[in-house]
Amino acid sequence: MDDAIPLLVCDDSSMARKQLIRSLPANWPFRITQAENGLLGLEAIRQNEGRIVLLDLTMPELNGFDVLARIRDEGLQADVIVISGDVQQEAIRRAKALGARSFLRKPVDPLELEAALLALGMGLPPAPLQPENITSHCLPSVSFRDAFRELANISMGRAAELLARVLNVFICLPVPNVNILEVSELQMALADAQGNQQVSAICQGYIGGGIAGEALLIFHDSKISDVAGLLNSQLNATPHLELLLDLAAIITGACLNGLSEQLDIQLSLGHPLVLGQHCTIEELIRLNRPRWKRTLAVEISYALENHDIQFDLILLFTEDSIPKLQQKIELLI
Repeated sequence: MDDAIPLLVCDDSSMARKQLIRSLPANWPFRITQAENGLLGLEAIRQNEGRIVLLDLTMPELNGFDVLARIRDEGLQADVIVISGDVQQEAIRRAKALGARSFLRKPVDPLELEAALLALGMGLPPAPLQPENITSHCLPSVSFRDAFRELANISMGRAAELLARVLNVFICLPVPNVNILEVSELQMALADAQGNQQVSAICQGYIGGGIAGEALLIFHDSKISDVAGLLNSQLNATPHLELLLDLAAIITGACLNGLSEQLDIQLSLGHPLVLGQHCTIEELIRLNRPRWKRTLAVEISYALENHDIQFDLILLFTEDSIPKLQQKIELLI
């Protein structure tokens, strides 16, 4: 179509791209291009394939903040609507300061998306499209792993928003890792992330709707005093263990609540347990090996900007939970 509007959907998640394309107003004449990371998205904008850009923030290769900065620095013509699971107030402020026209939360509300598109000032299209919808040709296929990674991404962002308010810092978010692992593979993954540093770990079980598992939160011992400083507390006034339990309640609770809402289930959390203090990952796994067998593991690392502090949250779903999770995700897809 000669009057088609070039629209770019830039998100590393095929599930997110599919949801966004489905949420577009049906009577707008879009010519849709998709990009799986920021570098590809930037190249598409340079090729005039993104007069309007729906942009994620947390992506590999080049994140959304960097894409916005390069659009500005290169003087590219693109109206950007950021649609992200990172809903920290500072993330919203930074995105708009870099030129984003709007900021919407994932999963996007179709009415909010239409309002953001109208706010770009292009006006409504003159006539609806023919019955054959252009989006039917470009919906990506979505695997279970990619879909679950997107759910974890949104939940991760909600937990980060709460943690950022408590600690008064900006939380740098990664792309979550989702894998089905044997316990030996889990040990290698954790050891690779933690090295030989001493760590302490808090575990909290959860169950509900045919789904069960454990949330494992790992802290580097050397950073606990730094965290106490951010909380304006002293280690001699706030015991090491009490501080860890407070942080675990914030991070684990918010992340699991986000998953519960998206999957439309009610997860009940058990009491937090100390799996190990001042030990290496090797020792932690050896002590708790009987707890974990083959598992669906979601790995999330929270890093605090301008602080050498990192928390690692790992959600371990039982193998028996996977069929139920697949059913729930099929409904979302």
